[in-house]
Amino acid sequence: MKFLKSFIHLLWMLFTLIPCALFLLLRLALGASKASLYRCAVFWLNNCVVSLDRICGVKYALHGMDNLSGLEGVPVVVLVKHQSTYETFLMPVILPHPVSYVFKKELLRIPFFGWAIGCLDMIHIDRSQRTQAFAKVVEQGRVLLEKGNWVVMFPEGTRIDRGQVGGYKLGGTRLAVQTGAHVVPVAVSSAKCWPRKALLKEAGTVDVSVGQPISSLGRSPEELMAQVQMWIESEMRRLDPSAYD
Repeated sequence: MKFLKSFIHLLWMLFTLIPCALFLLLRLALGASKASLYRCAVFWLNNCVVSLDRICGVKYALHGMDNLSGLEGVPVVVLVKHQSTYETFLMPVILPHPVSYVFKKELLRIPFFGWAIGCLDMIHIDRSQRTQAFAKVVEQGRVLLEKGNWVVMFPEGTRIDRGQVGGYKLGGTRLAVQTGAHVVPVAVSSAKCWPRKALLKEAGTVDVSVGQPISSLGRSPEELMAQVQMWIESEMRRLDPSAYD
């Protein structure tokens, strides 16, 4: 039954993705604003999150959302624990501002999904060219932050197995320091229900915990990331203690 439900959800995402992507491409060709395109994309993402609940029993619980109050007009870089595809769908749904992901350019080649994200205000980079890639993150990130978007990055760089800690890279805090942005750390226990690289989904609740904003003024990227990592990893142990026994 678990396999069947997971397979049905996958088919649902695919069948709804295709018309959504084509609609975005058509709207882009007709000159629609990026804001309206983003709303269309979030509609599909919310559909994926809701259908995952209804089909597979995967729910989410939010903690600390009040920490996001008072950030109007403040540039924000959101640094998220990355265990699953789930949080990539969920962040635009729950965050109060449009978000711009930093992602590897290879994702643009994925039919329909890549075409869709290529229509949006995102930052796609070539990881093989580190210096040029970070310069692009700062250049485009500054423009998007000034526009009011929040930049979302996964400091571990890739999805990490449940109960494990990846290497926290400095790109997110370097961006924050260079743009004067606040950093918001987010812990997500998504691997309890949707493990890394897994097709099967387990019924349960994904806890999403939002930390207090951290000012980057007068901070070095290294000490700022150390604070982010300490908060996220300690919060992960609180949210999912059995994974760290």
